Amino acid sequence: MQPPRANKLSLLPAFTWKPASAGFLLFNPRVNPTNPSVLAGLAPVVGEATAVLILGSFPGARSLADQQYYAHPQNQFWKILQAVWPAHALPAVTDGPARRQWLLDRGLGVWDVYAACAREGSLDAAIREAVVNDFGGLNLPRLTAIAHNGAESFKHAGHVVAAFAASGRAGLSGLSGLPVYRLPSTSPANASWSFDRKLDAWRDVFARHGLA
Repeated sequence: MQPPRANKLSLLPAFTWKPASAGFLLFNPRVNPTNPSVLAGLAPVVGEATAVLILGSFPGARSLADQQYYAHPQNQFWKILQAVWPAHALPAVTDGPARRQWLLDRGLGVWDVYAACAREGSLDAAIREAVVNDFGGLNLPRLTAIAHNGAESFKHAGHVVAAFAASGRAGLSGLSGLPVYRLPSTSPANASWSFDRKLDAWRDVFARHGLA
């Protein structure tokens, strides 16, 4: 699958960037004097064995409060993953570190396309003043695919692949070197897709890359 062209993206550089450091956030939006209400996202869950990187848009209010990806109880992210890997018990929702390690043990990485934004509530439609994460700062030598969790994330598919290709940290020689997928959103707002239909789509991508 060919990724969309990077030159169709519209980035909003609202902050001054610092040098990349291990793929974590490159600034602290909370101390920006021009907009102290901007929210900071979560650090990436990635490792050297990450084969498929799942990218959402930006953590919801519950996820930010709990400092855990997809923490809203109605989000189907964790339920889908448990269904993909039924032989591997998912750690308790209260054990964030164990859940992150569970992802890494399965070869999965998780991050978001936005490092920061202003937003009321949790809907993607409410995102304003968004800043895209520094994907070139990630070192993922075994990365085989990027899968976007929903349409808002997929808007930046071209930029993400271009950042990896430019960094040389994912073994890419060009934009066509990395498969990119648009997965159905696991958000409860995506009610038009049944759970089983979402599960089939997610499992298919994982199976293509040896994770299921």
